Amino acid sequence: MTDVTSAKSARRPHHWRRDVIELAALFTAVAVADAIANLIGHQPDGPYLLVASAVALTATAAFHTWWARRHSHAPPPAPAPDTTAASDVHDTSAVPGETVLWRMRTTVRDVPGSLAALCTVLARHGIDILTLQTHPLAQGTVDEFLLRVPASLPARELSRAVAAAGGSSTWTERADAHDLVDAPTRLLGLATRTALDAAELPLALRQLLGRCTIHSLPAVSFTGRATGETAPVEGVLEETVMRLRDPSGGVITVERPYLPFTPTEFARARALVELDARLGPRVPRGEQVLRLPEGDEITVRRADRADLDAAVEMHGRCSERTLRLRYHGPVRDADRYLDHLLSPRFGRTLAVQTASGRMVALGHLLWDGDETEVALLVEDEWQRRGLGSELLARLVALAVEAGCENVYAVTQASNTGMVAAMRALSLPLDYQIEEGTLVITARLAATPARPLPQLPPYEQAER
Repeated sequence: MTDVTSAKSARRPHHWRRDVIELAALFTAVAVADAIANLIGHQPDGPYLLVASAVALTATAAFHTWWARRHSHAPPPAPAPDTTAASDVHDTSAVPGETVLWRMRTTVRDVPGSLAALCTVLARHGIDILTLQTHPLAQGTVDEFLLRVPASLPARELSRAVAAAGGSSTWTERADAHDLVDAPTRLLGLATRTALDAAELPLALRQLLGRCTIHSLPAVSFTGRATGETAPVEGVLEETVMRLRDPSGGVITVERPYLPFTPTEFARARALVELDARLGPRVPRGEQVLRLPEGDEITVRRADRADLDAAVEMHGRCSERTLRLRYHGPVRDADRYLDHLLSPRFGRTLAVQTASGRMVALGHLLWDGDETEVALLVEDEWQRRGLGSELLARLVALAVEAGCENVYAVTQASNTGMVAAMRALSLPLDYQIEEGTLVITARLAATPARPLPQLPPYEQAER
């Protein structure tokens, strides 16, 4: 029985009139029975009197039944309004308003009731909890929420409310519809992308861990010297830095200064790296054939370290000026960069080859920490035919697919071909010139709805 039910029963009035009527009916029945007995015993009309008595008793019983049923089934009186019930809870359901998605992470004590207290505070501010993940620590627990928050609630007020409920080291960030996917589904999707393409591992780690900086440090430098960068097989976790052994050699370093990593995140990242190591080198083998206006056919495809010899041969056919515009340094060192550039660990590479199989152009999309660089190299004989613009448009499309916010190209102010290719993207560009070096940054957040520019005169066919 609830408190409300017992309170209603305690306030139910006592019906004394019903008791008086029942007592009167009892005395009447006794008197009638005594009278009937006397009449039957002393009068000749005894049978008629018995019938009349039966009718009177039946009427009395019917009246008693009607009266009892009427008052016992009467609705209880309405309770008085309770003015002390939950006056501190904000009822936002009656007033619909605009909401926004927030990701929030906070640390609470690992004691019963700590999460309940936090959820109660969120409910008082009209906040809907969409998803919840817990990350156990040696002391305490990190709770990660995806929240639907009233747009009128400032993040500062939310942090203060969480702190009052026992949360510490609270971090909040705006979220979007992509964060509505639950954690197991997102992890399976990242694992699938990593399994199909080795170049996806840095991107998968970035999407798994949020805003972070990822550096792939090779075991051997461009000059052939050992860098001394190693990491144990099980990896190293140090607060805001984790170091994982790169399956291709060297170390993958992940930094997130604004938020320490949890053991759960470290285990997930290590699982992705182990998956990449077990599958070995792999690159999707898609090709697209383009027909130039002159009638020549070219093929655009992904490239990797298996194309190292062909890339070195293309270097040999390029002029010193072309190599100098691409690598910004001594021409004799150009071949040393190719092994790094063709590695899927450091980005994605597109190659253009002729119908005879000769490589004539390379385009690189390089993961540079939390930034992304694009670079182009087109053999002299094939320049000014639109190959650079075609490669750049495809590289930018890959960057958009990877979720990059911008891409930048480092060249020289005299490289009019690269400048023209960047301007052909129809994206907002920022220019910075330092000592003759030109850095052009394209903001991908303003990517137009139409497809990125390709070569209209070409006849395209997939194979």
